[in-house]
Amino acid sequence: MQEVRHRDGSRSYTVFDSASGVHQGADRYLSRYAGKGSDRTYAYLLVDHLRWLEYEGLTPEEVGFRDLQRYMGAVGAKVAMPFGSPWRVGKRPYQADALKGAASCLKGFYLQQAELGINTSLAEALNLRRLPTQRDRDRALLGHLIRSMDANPLAPKGVRRRHKKMLPDGAREVLLETVHSARDRLIVEWLSDGGFRIGEMCGLHLCDLHLREDAACSECRGPHAHVCHRDGLVNDARAKTKWPWEFTDGVIRGGLIKRVSPAMIHTYFNYMTSEYPRSAGHGMLLVQQHGPDRSLPWAPEGARRMLKRAGFRAGLGLIRPHMFRHTWATTVLEAAQGNLVIVRDAGGWASTAVVDEIYAHVDVNDEVFNAALLTTWGEMR
Repeated sequence: MQEVRHRDGSRSYTVFDSASGVHQGADRYLSRYAGKGSDRTYAYLLVDHLRWLEYEGLTPEEVGFRDLQRYMGAVGAKVAMPFGSPWRVGKRPYQADALKGAASCLKGFYLQQAELGINTSLAEALNLRRLPTQRDRDRALLGHLIRSMDANPLAPKGVRRRHKKMLPDGAREVLLETVHSARDRLIVEWLSDGGFRIGEMCGLHLCDLHLREDAACSECRGPHAHVCHRDGLVNDARAKTKWPWEFTDGVIRGGLIKRVSPAMIHTYFNYMTSEYPRSAGHGMLLVQQHGPDRSLPWAPEGARRMLKRAGFRAGLGLIRPHMFRHTWATTVLEAAQGNLVIVRDAGGWASTAVVDEIYAHVDVNDEVFNAALLTTWGEMR
């Protein structure tokens, strides 16, 4: 898999064959997703499959449906058949979400191949339809008119989970006492109160932060931050959401707007006045504090490792950045009394269906707290 950096700073991905150079089929398929949030993920999933084909002595032109089932079993799916020699030796098998992504990637790749007249029999086996469930109808705009839906025979038949892993009770307070620097306390507070993804946090620039009332952008009355997708950052941080944004007259406008709490503002000024290096000319918020790369932008992997070490020091076990986002979304959904639109807009999800799928387990119980937080969010919007 090869990353391609373009003159405008954007990035795309392609796959090189060990014998013939650029793999034309993979390059054609990945070009569909260039500049989208799933481009890098699909590139990694597809290159692993193509390596398996080469290992098995197969080609995309002759692989069959049973071969694809064997591959899914080799990477971690439960299949009622022998799947041949071990694959990905020494690496963990794909988890449920990765298996779904691999199934979607393979189906899309081979359906595109069939459009060019390549391996059409495989496409017929993959291009299935199914009857919609009541939940499918409820989630669609005109659900009562739906007669059938796409089905992927390679996708795992796993048990549907509503409740994602969240932080242990009291983890925020314990972590704030455990971490060693103002930068690390900023990370804990901003992930807890803002619901940021770690790629969004490490990609923030100082100009993205409008930490006062009635900022010049005129897009939010309260203190807020603009999450802007930028290609080509030196720390490889990427915002998943790609909302349009612009920088005009020294002011950032657009992007995904995230509210900023008083606690977040406090940790920001504490960090900027005590640890932020004056020599940092890159304008990014989070910087490395030790080693030969001191003052350079901090990579998401560095933040993940910091939280992992802090979690084990505090006796909390493994702490992942996305646990903060799940805990934050659950709190916001409680405050919004189950209003999925508010949570979708606050967190930057693509649809209310995603929010409902993950967080519909939330119970609304504290009416006073919920009403107060909902009023605060409404004023800031």
